Amino acid sequence: MDQQSYDIAVVGAGAAGLTAAIFARRAAPEARIVALDGAPKIGAKILISGGGRCNVTHDVVTPDDFNGNRNAVARVLRTFTVEQTAAWFAEMGVTLKREETGKLFPTTDRARTVVDALLRACERVEIRTGTRVTAIECGAGFSPRFTIQTTRAEARATCVILATGGRSVPKTGSDGGGYALARALGHTVTETFPALVPLILEPGHWMTSLSGTSAEVELTVKGERGKVLARHRGSMLFTHFGISGPVTLDISRHWIAAKGELFVNFLPGETFESLDRQLTQVRGNLLRGRLPQRLLDVLLGEAKMHQLTKEERRRIVRALVETPVPVVRDRGFDYAEVTAGGVPLSEVDLSTMHSRKCDGLYLCGEILDVDGRIGGYNFQWAWASGKLAGEHAARSLHR
Repeated sequence: MDQQSYDIAVVGAGAAGLTAAIFARRAAPEARIVALDGAPKIGAKILISGGGRCNVTHDVVTPDDFNGNRNAVARVLRTFTVEQTAAWFAEMGVTLKREETGKLFPTTDRARTVVDALLRACERVEIRTGTRVTAIECGAGFSPRFTIQTTRAEARATCVILATGGRSVPKTGSDGGGYALARALGHTVTETFPALVPLILEPGHWMTSLSGTSAEVELTVKGERGKVLARHRGSMLFTHFGISGPVTLDISRHWIAAKGELFVNFLPGETFESLDRQLTQVRGNLLRGRLPQRLLDVLLGEAKMHQLTKEERRRIVRALVETPVPVVRDRGFDYAEVTAGGVPLSEVDLSTMHSRKCDGLYLCGEILDVDGRIGGYNFQWAWASGKLAGEHAARSLHR
């Protein structure tokens, strides 16, 4: 393409970028807005989320559901609540339903419904696919301030919104390229690593023999001297390579960040003392029905519950409430749902998402150092931060 000038250039057309473009258009109907994305098709990451159904958000979202500066996260979340998000989607023709877990999905159970709605709302935004941004230069003056180099040609823009995502699922286009752009414009980037990612165990570990079995458990990461660093409850799935499932994904970033030890309690709420006391008093079928039989068979081994020695009983109790999980490594960015780390929130004015390092630059979504639990929380961050960035980039045009 020949060099073209725009009022606003959105770099990255994922959840946050499309949201930014939509709200920028609403705030400045006459503005020339372009969304540049390196992928051949828009919305690949949205389409694979939630098992292809897209977990749009959660019925209750609080700063405690995120890792990072809670007060900073709160400032952004309260500008676009779950109720406002649901109303926005309804306005775009996407009605949401709540499932027992609190997750909100489109009633169609199709992620394509979400992508199509976002693209319809971007009707008057120029979207350029297969256009990877390779460099951004910030010049003097106000209009147009930025020169944007792409794999196709050069563009200029008064404002730039960086919404390139992180490094998770790079085949969808979020390969971490946005970090270099942010650094070139004066920002720093903290260490990045996979979050919401399955964990790989030692080859041949007994848990891998239970592939396909799931159980409600409590996972705990411990540091030096046994200090508890993180604890989550939920469903854990045994796999041929290790463990996955919601609770594993939630705890993974804490295990990676701390490089600590991981333990599993197969009977959440029970302690060594409480369970040992129960087995001493009751025995019999106390454990039957509380755990999947395949798991129970492995944990009990050849032991007979009605004739346990003290040593056998204590071994079984320990295995039930505090089994070490010998994690070798995480499964990597190819399988991670989100990225931990990124541009520090302290480098952004959180009332507008405007950069504190480069005038005219806005940042939103996963490129920032924010990552939430599984369950729609990261999408809520994308919608909220994208809306702020788009609105305020548009308003700045009239300064």
